[in-house]
Amino acid sequence: MYNKADNEKIEEILSRGVANIIPGKEALEQLLTSGRKLNVYFGIDPTSTRIHLGNAVPLRRLQLFVELGHKVTFLIGDFTALIGDTSDKESERPVLTYEQIEGNFKTYKEQAEKFLDFSKVKLVHNSDWLQSINFPGVVKLMRHFSLNDFISRELIKKRLTEGKSISLPEVIYPVMQGYDSYFLDTDIQIGGTDQVFNMQAGRTLQKNLRKKESFIIENEFLPGTDGRKMSKTWGNGIYLTDTPEDIYGKVMSISDEVIESYFVLATSLPTKEVEEYKKRLSGGENPMVIKKELARVIVTELYDEEAAKKAEAHFATTVVSKQPAEDVVVVKLTSLKLLMDELVGFVLENNLVESKSEFRRLLEQGGIYLNETRVENDVKELSLNSGENVVRVGKRKYLKLSVE
Repeated sequence: MYNKADNEKIEEILSRGVANIIPGKEALEQLLTSGRKLNVYFGIDPTSTRIHLGNAVPLRRLQLFVELGHKVTFLIGDFTALIGDTSDKESERPVLTYEQIEGNFKTYKEQAEKFLDFSKVKLVHNSDWLQSINFPGVVKLMRHFSLNDFISRELIKKRLTEGKSISLPEVIYPVMQGYDSYFLDTDIQIGGTDQVFNMQAGRTLQKNLRKKESFIIENEFLPGTDGRKMSKTWGNGIYLTDTPEDIYGKVMSISDEVIESYFVLATSLPTKEVEEYKKRLSGGENPMVIKKELARVIVTELYDEEAAKKAEAHFATTVVSKQPAEDVVVVKLTSLKLLMDELVGFVLENNLVESKSEFRRLLEQGGIYLNETRVENDVKELSLNSGENVVRVGKRKYLKLSVE
């Protein structure tokens, strides 16, 4: 039987950051405490090369299953990624090539190893079975599902109402994901609340074809830096590949209302410690003090304690005191006039923004400063001082322009 530490892990699996359990928490708890070794499955369609902290939520839960000795499968949706899941999207996803998919997962795995011990996880590709299903096999699977169920989903209804295209491959995507679960004989599926329809397809096939009950654990979503669901699309993510300074600064930019969610979903702190932070917040302690501790914990977990200390010092210099760090890039110029397009180029070249559109967005929001004077949105040319000039991009990124 399980010891105290194992029981605490089971409680974490059942409660921490869980939005819902299908068909129910009590039934799953009985299963988890039965001593059976269960088939646990989590899959990704590697449509991107970067993981953000929100993506790490299911990875942390998977690792708990690994530590309890269950049979954990990490599925790479190399076949389903050719279609693209639009469960949380208002339009079709772009079609990827096999080369792009494989390249994306290579970097994804390197990042996921911060949370998941892949030496104890079975790694599979769903192309190994999906591409071998013949047409009669597809028809047989489709008979277990209704088109009415698919088009009743909120985003699908919205797209139909707006006259947007819905491709037929999108319709069969949930069936394909359901077959993944059936093929792996899954006891437990893990995914976000936006994946419930697809995961229910797996439960349907398990129940209809194996007469077997299976479970779904729905993860809560980690809010992004703007309060919405953390998403690559919205540019509000805190990425594992970000520098310690960027991670610390992004955490400090979150609203006070989501601090508790970050302790629960974005850290591996024991639940007892998380509860202490909640008490401090509800007791009226300054949220800024607690947010600094949160940022320190997250950077330490992703890097180490020394990196967290340096990131905190960098934040104090660049954001609190509004001074460039000592290692800020210096661009040497010979003219006191600078075209806005030239500034955009310097900022992009030094990785202060990811794209021209991000720079324009910051400019429109009043987030670009020259010598601590806000740069107006319609300016085409900037006047520089002789000597050193400081450009601030957002709250914490700097560039020096030196005119000789």
